[in-house]
Amino acid sequence: MSDIQITEVTDKALLKRFILVQKTLYKDDPQFIPPLMIERLEAFSKDKNPYFEHAEAAYFLATRDGQDVGRISAQVDQLALQQFGDGLGHFGCFEADSQETANALLDTARLWLKKRGMTRMQGPWDLSANEQCGMLVDGFDTPPVFMMNHGKPAYDGYAKAWGLAKVKDMYSYANDTRGDRSEKIQKIIQMGKRNKNLTLRQINMKDWDNEIRLIMDIFNDAWSGNWGYVPFTENEVAHAAKALKAVVKPWRTYVAEYKGEPAAFMLTIPDVNHFIRDLDGSLLPFGWAKLVYRLFISKHEPRHRVPLLGIRKKFHGKPIGGIMAMWMIEESRVNVVEHGSSFGDMGWILEDNMAIRNMIEAEIGEIYKTYRIYEKAIN
Repeated sequence: MSDIQITEVTDKALLKRFILVQKTLYKDDPQFIPPLMIERLEAFSKDKNPYFEHAEAAYFLATRDGQDVGRISAQVDQLALQQFGDGLGHFGCFEADSQETANALLDTARLWLKKRGMTRMQGPWDLSANEQCGMLVDGFDTPPVFMMNHGKPAYDGYAKAWGLAKVKDMYSYANDTRGDRSEKIQKIIQMGKRNKNLTLRQINMKDWDNEIRLIMDIFNDAWSGNWGYVPFTENEVAHAAKALKAVVKPWRTYVAEYKGEPAAFMLTIPDVNHFIRDLDGSLLPFGWAKLVYRLFISKHEPRHRVPLLGIRKKFHGKPIGGIMAMWMIEESRVNVVEHGSSFGDMGWILEDNMAIRNMIEAEIGEIYKTYRIYEKAIN
């Protein structure tokens, strides 16, 4: 008989333990960066995260001999069911110290989903495609950027041994932001600047709410129909706007307009993980002061990531779409380098999104992390 005990998270104390499992499991991993407790509590809160307006979830904690050794979530998202068909249940937040722990957790998530009529179990999604997702299967030798998962090399084996099979890989690309850009890129950008129908502008921070609605409208259109993607709801847009405002700057957030119509956007943010690495997940007693200084006073941002980029679907596969993307990327790159950047992360990108992959791999960066989504029939 297994000596693993599974406990459902039913209060704040258990939820904190659910979050802190990572610190225990990664205590000897120099690349792991503890997330801020205050941020994770809000993300998992059914009262504060608007994800729960269209989804339900349960969190489970695995314990052995009084020690927390793993965790998992199970969730049913009504918007995902509308997008991808009845019976699709999700799991996420997966961590385990052994195959035995993994089996117990995955069995628990499977049974929870089965009781709700789900016939397929897919993940990890933490909690949806609009948040952290995918199991890291390559790229363990570098730290995770903000809002991206870390992991252990054994996890892929745990998942497969339990019966999960890969359905999709997603890539993150590393970019030396200081590197010279090729003559080809410069020609593409000049084509954009000479095109009288195309303009590029920075986000207007004085009209923040409307600008975020515009960006999310482009994003929902750009990604509609993409594998795994669930559109942002109006309340999720408002929640994202509140969360992002502190780290968004006009000089690295662009909107491209074609014939006066907003057609594309790109959002670049500092890698907040770099700023919280030594805070051990807490803003107390002086962590808040360090974070405020690093984010708002020092103006030195050595690492960046592009969490959101979208081009309206009617421009997909057309030269003007590629020109808009390349122009936004280059304008942002020049500006972040002026603020000390030497590293940029672009991710995640679906493995079969060859239009974007070819553009990035030919001129901008190379794959440095791979994240995997798995699936298994529920029986």
